[in-house]
Parts: sequence; structure tokens; C-alpha cells
Amino acid sequence: MLNDAKKIKNKRFEGDACKNLGHAYHSLGEFKKAMELHQLGLRIAKETGNKDAEGQGYNNLGLTHHSLGEFNKAIERYELGLSIAQNTGNKDAEGTVYNNLGVTYRYLGKFEKAIDLFQLGLSIAINTGKKNAEGIRYNNLGLAYHSLGKFKKAIEHFELGLIIAINTGNKNAEGIRYNNLGHAYHSLGEPKKAIELFQLSLSIAKNTGNKDAEGIGYNNLGAVYLSLGEFKEAMELFQLGLSAAKNTGNKTAEGTAYNNLGGTCNFLGEFKKAIELCQRGLRIAEETGNKNEEGTGYGNLGVAYSSLGEFEKAKELFESGLKIARKTGNEDAEGTQCINLSCAYHSLGDFEKASKFSNLGLNIAKKTENKNLLGFGYNSLGHVYLSLCDFDKAIELFELGLTIAKETGDKHSEGHGYINFGCAYQSLHDSQKAIEFYQQGLSILEKIGHKPAEPSTCGALARAFHSLDDFLKAEELFKSQIKLVEEMRVLLQEKDEWKISFRNMHDFRGLVALQLQQGKTMEALFTAEAGRAQALVDLMESQYGSKKSFQSSSKPQMELTLSNISSHISSPTLFLEEDTCDKVVYLWLLLKGQQFQFVRKEISVELKTLINQTYTQIGVKRRGRSNNRSPDEPEDEEIDDLTDRGTQASASSSQQDDGGALKTLYEVVITPISHLIKGDELIIVAHGSSFIIPYAALVDQHSKYLSETLRIRLAPSLTCLKLLAECPEWLHSTSGALLVGNPWVETVRIDCKKLPQLPGAEKEVRMIGQILNIVPLTGKNATKEQVLSRLNPVSLIHIAAHGRRENGEIILSPNLASMDRPKEEDFLLTMADVLGAKLHAKLVVLSCCHSGQGPIKAEGVVGIARAFLGAGARSVIATLWAINDEATLEFMRHFYEHLAAGQSASKSLHQAMKCLRESGQYKAVEHWAPFVLIGDDVTLNFSQ
Repeated sequence: MLNDAKKIKNKRFEGDACKNLGHAYHSLGEFKKAMELHQLGLRIAKETGNKDAEGQGYNNLGLTHHSLGEFNKAIERYELGLSIAQNTGNKDAEGTVYNNLGVTYRYLGKFEKAIDLFQLGLSIAINTGKKNAEGIRYNNLGLAYHSLGKFKKAIEHFELGLIIAINTGNKNAEGIRYNNLGHAYHSLGEPKKAIELFQLSLSIAKNTGNKDAEGIGYNNLGAVYLSLGEFKEAMELFQLGLSAAKNTGNKTAEGTAYNNLGGTCNFLGEFKKAIELCQRGLRIAEETGNKNEEGTGYGNLGVAYSSLGEFEKAKELFESGLKIARKTGNEDAEGTQCINLSCAYHSLGDFEKASKFSNLGLNIAKKTENKNLLGFGYNSLGHVYLSLCDFDKAIELFELGLTIAKETGDKHSEGHGYINFGCAYQSLHDSQKAIEFYQQGLSILEKIGHKPAEPSTCGALARAFHSLDDFLKAEELFKSQIKLVEEMRVLLQEKDEWKISFRNMHDFRGLVALQLQQGKTMEALFTAEAGRAQALVDLMESQYGSKKSFQSSSKPQMELTLSNISSHISSPTLFLEEDTCDKVVYLWLLLKGQQFQFVRKEISVELKTLINQTYTQIGVKRRGRSNNRSPDEPEDEEIDDLTDRGTQASASSSQQDDGGALKTLYEVVITPISHLIKGDELIIVAHGSSFIIPYAALVDQHSKYLSETLRIRLAPSLTCLKLLAECPEWLHSTSGALLVGNPWVETVRIDCKKLPQLPGAEKEVRMIGQILNIVPLTGKNATKEQVLSRLNPVSLIHIAAHGRRENGEIILSPNLASMDRPKEEDFLLTMADVLGAKLHAKLVVLSCCHSGQGPIKAEGVVGIARAFLGAGARSVIATLWAINDEATLEFMRHFYEHLAAGQSASKSLHQAMKCLRESGQYKAVEHWAPFVLIGDDVTLNFSQ
């Protein structure tokens, strides 16, 4: 037709041909081709002075921009078309533009504006007797009301539109109405009715070849199956929806499909995959300006991070979703995000805010009559009351939630409902009744394949059976819990930080305590070991060239036997485990070629309380960095409380004459096994709080420090020791050193605060450089880029710089290109940076404040020191507290003199401690005891 128009040189005919062809390509999902044709048609309309065609051209361009997700451009084109329609008095065209503008505003989340526009369009359609247009506007009004959570009003308008579609024989419109009605009934908690309507819509879409409608149908059907707990069916439908969206080039639908797939992966326990898919969906939503889908993306991401134990991150994401929902007026989404936030605050222990957001969500659910949301709200509020020990109120709310789950056929919520009852009755010490509910809930979750809640439910069931002295069943369930945790953990693959957070939610201590109660001390040791440093073991195996996959390396600790443990132990090895509930410390002492010795030591207070007391006695602090410093304070104010490096030396010891807390801690962890220790070295496999005990400073009954008689070395797990012992020598460099000191930080800001330079740190590395005959990297040369480029080939790495208090990450000089106003990524050496460096160092010395610190999680100490071990370093020397420049200079002088003379790292460290202890100026514990050796005991040859 277009070629014919060109041949006869009929411009109006040519313009009509462009318009019709453009519509055809648009229907096929070829929006860019449609855009070209509509632009050509618009140009012809302007040339010929055809105002009606010009207005229609703008409208057609608006439709195409909308389909491409370019909503603001669509509005610009529609408004130009509206102006022409009003000027020419073309009421049909005016009504069409009102409708199309309303559609775009609805996609942007401006629902009230959309309703006003749809009503204007509807009024014109009724007055002009255009039935198809009238049906479209009823439908669109229904969509807008649905977005506002007014589901019954939405159904009323959808049904009016459906009647018109059926009467006029408009199959495409009929299919759309069925689809939208299904969505409304689903929101009202009537899934069977929703499925029936979605299937009618999908059948029409297939018969008419409407790919966009087909994709929407798949997505909506998938959403219902998801709510029914039929996750595999939902996943298949969402995949079909994604395929349809990609084939038509519909970016909005593609983003929705990714979001839906990510949400389903959350239910299946595939959190890494969930995050990747949701991030794709979120990016598309942001690119296309689809605010509703953007909010949904934040919510789904928040659920994934919450399942991983990253509750602060989850809270931030839910807050972003809530902000969007409130801005767009989407009450349904607002209620969902409020209850999500309630769950996050509950996990963070803030029950007041959890209650507040649960009630906000419940009020919205009642207002919009959204049954699924209502049940979700009752359950979240029930958990708040459970935590506040108001068990009757909790049970009342759980009953309401369970009733709704059964009414709506929501198997996922029904399973959780029974588990909630189990939690309540377990809190009431009615273990038998708790078991019945746990088993009911677990049976449902297993049947539908909902993975995330299975491990914790198995653990809860195990504890209930344990309380009834059914040890056999309890042990079986604890082992099932561990198996489930491992299956889900390995799906996280290389995501080290996520593995740590996830494992922190599921400890193995219940099984350890149960096995010890039965006298199974060896099995308890292996169970405790299985909970140690698993993510670190994965990293080390990958660095040391293990052929194992992540799946097969998920249980390396379980492969240990007493014989192969003892064959890799060079010195007496103390394995520590604490039971915080019973205030007990368990001690296993492993000796080369001998049977291990086990001791159970009761304590009056938790180990972490004793540790805090020792730090107070020493005169140092372990508080976290303040997070509420105002960014409005003077930007160039100098501070040192973020890092604490560079404080002045104290000449007096803070230790009490009687040893105080240092003596008490010695009696807890050393005295029970001290008579069994032979030789001059002790390896301590520490865990959680025990990783930060200042072992070197512990005082015996004769007022002698532990480090006066023993060299002390820490290890994150027995498996880590085994890996280091089996690691071939050639994997680590035998020569070369990188010395980094006093990076230039003039333009660096941490929370808008300026850091001081560290001349003492520069003096330190220059002194070491003289001993080793190596030129250090200092000042502006000590950039992050330079440091990373030189980490790989050397045998020794020594860094003297500021370390962040919360995790020990190191502050370097900004990369040269960003000296003026650097971002954190330009100067902060993070754990991720280190893990990506593939080190070959035998020894890393972190002469930075808090380099041995990190959150106390199941993984152990997770600071920057752990990252260096995971990146391939054979051993790391780190600090437990803020260090003093002058004392450190003296300490490092002695340490490197002995190291350069051929002594091992542990012997050199031992000698340096001894020298400072015997000095007059630095004899205080705070000066010589912060340094700890983690990993292997290495010897370096600086003559090479």
C-alpha cells in the first residue's frame, strides 16, 4: 500500500499507509519500526496541513513511546495531539488522547491523575455513542482503582467493560477484561476464580495472536500459582511470560517477568539467583519509569536479603519500596512494604517499630479488603507479641492469619501459620503441642517446595524433641537442619559475604549440646567444626587449586577424622566452643598422635562479658564506630576516633595487681587443659567471641602472662589448618615484599570527616625497609591502584595505615585520577578487593587499627584479616584494638629483626612481645598484646 501511494504521489494516501503499517508493526511488537513509520506519517500530515492526521500521528507516536517504556516522551506526544484535537473540535480524538494519557500516568504511579483523565475520556465516549471506546475506558478505570487497592470498585468497572466487549464481539478486549478481572479477584483472595478468568484471557490471546496479552496472562497465572505454593508451575509460567515479552520487545513486561521470577526463587531458597533476577527487573523498571514495578523490585530484593540474614540491607530496600508506594498512592503496595518493614525491624530486635509497621499494613489491608495482605499482617504482628511474651495475643493473631490462608488456598502461608503456632506453644513450654504444629507446617512446606523456612523449622522441632528427652529424634532433625542449610548455602556459590550472613542465621550448637549430653564428645567436635569458617574454607580451597566444586566442598569439615586431624597438628591445639544458653565453655585439646582431651567448664557470665571486662582492664575499647555523627559538622574537622591509629603511648600498665578479668579468663579457657600442654606453642581454634580474646595477656595464678610460656597462634577452623598443612610450598612466593605506610589522606573523608596523616606509620615502614633492604610505598604513592597491582607476587605484605573500626578495612591514598574529591571505592581497600587479588604471600602484617576485628558471626572474625587468608595468604598478623605509633614502631623493630634472622613468624612475634614487656616505657599490656598471628607459622628468607 505504501509503495502504491508513493507511485501515484498521493501524500494523504501515503500518510494513511504509514499509519496503518505502523499499527501493524506495533501489533507485532516491532516498536522501533512502528516509530519510524509513525514519524514519517506525522511529517506527511504536517506537509499536507492535515490537522486530524497530525494529531493522530502524535497519538500514535505516544503509544509507541509508551510501549518502549519511554513514558515522559509519550506524555509529550499525547499532549501535542490533545491540543490539536481540542482546537479542531474532534471529540473522538480528544477522548482517545485522554485515555492514552491516563494509561501512561497510571504506569508512572499517578493513579488519581489517571482516573481523572479516564473519566474525561469515558464521558466523551458515552456522549458520542462509541461503545468500544466506552469499554476501554471502563477497563482502564478499573485498572487505576485496582492500583489504588480499591478492588471491588475495580471489578465493577471491569465487568461493565466486559459486557461491552462481549456485545460488540471484540475478542481482544474480552480477553483483556477477563485478565484484569482475574487480577482483581486474586487480590481479593479468590485464587480459583482468578485462575478461571486468567485461563479464559490466555485462550483468547493465543487464538487472536496477541503476544503482549499472552505474556501478561502467563505472568498473572504464575502469580496465582505462586500464592498457592505451586512454585514450579509459577516458575514455568513466568518463564513463558519473559519469553513473550522479549519476543515483542515489551520492556515493561520483561521487567515484570524478571521480578516475578526473582520472587519465586526467594520461595525456592535460591537467593543468589533471586537477587540477580530482581536486579534485572529493577533496572528495567528504573529505565522505563515504571514506578510500580520499581517498588515491587525493591520489595523482592529486600525479601532475598532478609532470607540471607542481611536485615539492615533488607530494611533499606523495603523503605525504598514504601517511599515509592506512598508517592504513587498505591495502597496495596504500601501495605505490603509496611509489613515487610515490620518483619525486618522484628529481626533487628526493634519490636516497637515492628508493631507500628504491622499495624499500618493491617489498616491498609482492612481498608482495601486484600485478604492475602491481611493474613500477612496478622502473622507479622503475632510474632511481635510473641517476642514480647504476650502469648495469648500472639495465638489469637496467628489463628486469624491461618484462617485467611486456608480460605484463600495459600499453602505457603498455611504452612507458616502452623509453624507460628508451634513457636507460640514452644514458648509456653508445651513441647508436645508445639511438635504437632511444627510437623503440620513442615509437611506443607516440604510438599510445596518452600525451602527457606525448612531449616529453622527442623531446628525448632529438634529442640522440642530434645526438651522431651527424645534424643534420637532430636539428633535426626538437627542433622536434617544442617543438610538443608548446606544445600541452600552452596547455591550462593562465590558470594562470600552472603554465605557468612546466611550461616549466621543457622548455627549448629543445638546438635553439639545434644551430642555432648549423650557423651558423644568426638561427634560433637566434628559437628562444631562443621559450623566453622565454611565460607573461608571455600575461598581457601579455590585459591589452593582444589578441583572440588562449591557443591562438593560444602562439607569438607565432615570428612575429617581424628587421625587425619592429628596428623596435621604440629602443636597442642585447643578447640573452643561456647554454649551461651547454659553458660558453658567446651574445650577440646588435640595432641599430635594422641587421643583428644575434653573438658566442660561452667562460667558465671557469658564469655563476651568476660572479654569486655578484660578490654576494660587493659585500658582499651571495642565499641563500634558511631553511626550517628552529623554530616553537617565542619567538613575539615580532624578526627581519629574512626581509626584510632596514632594515639600517644602510655607509660603505665592498666593491669590490676591481682590479674582481675585477665586471670578469670585464664581460669576459664586455659587452666582446665594447662597441665596437658607440652612444648612452647599453643594453637587455638577460636570461634565467635573467643576469636577476640587477648590470649597473650591472660594471667595465671602465679601472675604470669600466657605469652611468657607459650607462643600463641589462632586458626578459624581445623579444616583451615589442614588445608594450610597440605598446601604445596610452591603456591606461595619465596621472595619480594610490599611495605605500605602513611598513605596520603588529605582529601579523604569518612562520614564527611578528615583523617590525620600518620607520620609514625611512615617511620615504621621505612625502618622495616632498612632492615629488609626494601623501598616502601608511602604518601601519595601508596594509592589503592598501586597497592592492588603489587599485592600478587610478593612473599611479605606489611601495611601501616588507618583501619576502619567496624571491619578493619584499610584506607589508602586515593587513585591519582580522583585525588581532588575521591569516593570510597577510590581509596578504601575492602574485603572484596582483597579477595579478588589472588595472593601468594606467606605473611601479611596489618599494622592497622582493628585489622583483626569484624562482626562476631558464626563464621568467626570476619574482618580484613580473614579476607587476606581467603585470598591466599598463608598467615596474617592483625591487631585486636587501636594501636600506638611509638609502641608499634618498637614492636615491629624487634619483630622484623628476628624474622630477618630466620626465625618463624610465631617466634618473632613472641620475642617482640617479650622485649616490650621487659621494657620500661611499653610494658603495659595495651602496647604488646594487640597483635595476633592467624593461620600457619611461616619462615621467610630475605636473602633471596
